[in-house]
Amino acid sequence: MTTGKSGKLEAYIADRRSDLIDLALDLLSVDTANPPGDTREIVALLEEYLSQFPVDVERFAVDPAKPNLLVTLPGASDRTLLYNGHLDTVPFDADVWSFDPLGERVDDRLYGRGATDMKGAVAAMLFAIRAFTETDIEPPVDLAFAFVSDEEVGGDAGLPALLEADRLEADACVIGEPTCEVGRHSVTVADRGSIWLTLEATGEAAHGSRPVLGENAIDRLYDAVTTLRERFGTRRLEVDPAIEPIIDESIAFYEPTMGAETARELFETPTINLGVLEGGEAINSVPGSARAEVDIRLTAGVRTPDVLSEIRDCVADCEGITVADVSWSVGTAEPVESPLVEAVSSSAEETTGERVYRRSATGGGDAKTLRNAGIPTVEFALGTDTVHAVDEYTTVEALVGNATSYARLPELWAAAVDETDASG
Repeated sequence: MTTGKSGKLEAYIADRRSDLIDLALDLLSVDTANPPGDTREIVALLEEYLSQFPVDVERFAVDPAKPNLLVTLPGASDRTLLYNGHLDTVPFDADVWSFDPLGERVDDRLYGRGATDMKGAVAAMLFAIRAFTETDIEPPVDLAFAFVSDEEVGGDAGLPALLEADRLEADACVIGEPTCEVGRHSVTVADRGSIWLTLEATGEAAHGSRPVLGENAIDRLYDAVTTLRERFGTRRLEVDPAIEPIIDESIAFYEPTMGAETARELFETPTINLGVLEGGEAINSVPGSARAEVDIRLTAGVRTPDVLSEIRDCVADCEGITVADVSWSVGTAEPVESPLVEAVSSSAEETTGERVYRRSATGGGDAKTLRNAGIPTVEFALGTDTVHAVDEYTTVEALVGNATSYARLPELWAAAVDETDASG
């Protein structure tokens, strides 16, 4: 049984679960679909809610329609733990929903766009603030909260704007992205690197009745993509040994849904997806040009520039193919033994009473951005596997569990940091 300050916070949240549910429904009632991503109304709602508590609140915006909200709750030390959550959602078509996409409770489920990604987690963070202030418990560290806009489209008005303006100073961060599914819980401690290629092919146009007189640019392009898949798609990646435990945990987490072999391929070899293929003007013409966009993902611990160099050499061997554009990133990871990973995992395990995997995400997002800015970051939120889906929902249990986990976290993190400092 949890005792002391954490127990008091836990009891406060449990006793006021109806208030937490109402708060989540209030957030869901505001349409923040992105595009267009207008978050002014929901930021005003957060400002009004927070006005009753002794916290510092500041609105920061580079795009007036997409403001961000910074909240600070002082603690007992000069360390800072940052909580991050995005306020925008993906769009929705209300006609295909069985429930109100702007919030509806049915038994223990809360339906609505953003219920699990991630207005439910934002509500839990806000309620953790309330729990600390109304129980008069001083956090052991400073708590900072960044409620941001523009995340769903990878825009620059949210987290990137705060980093560009040096408005985020923290020693660690937890992002409320949903990382759990029914029966399986996890903390996301890593992400994958990426290489996005734009390939262009040139050929020789001809009439479709005489294709032997031309060179089909689409055929050339598809052959090039096939060559990429053959050379790289089954190659076992060379990763830093420190990443191996994360790969093992990732495979174990995904095995129930996709099978062990598929999960292993996902993290031990590159994935190559032909996302866009354009070319040709008519069925009876041999296309003289074509274009493709290819998405390649690499597990953290892999040197992306080295792989990209080999890919360029491979493309150079393909007749009529050039790399017209490329963007890339390196996967990032938090050491599984770090104070942050230990604290978030312990908090999640105390809340759920079950195993919590320490795994990699299959993609990359704000966690990668923060890690590259020098802030150790993980993602954690209880939720459902309905992210971006029709009839997206979260549960009352997930709401309460998130609020409880986020309220427990500062004490666990401070203790983990102190232990690391003492042993170091």
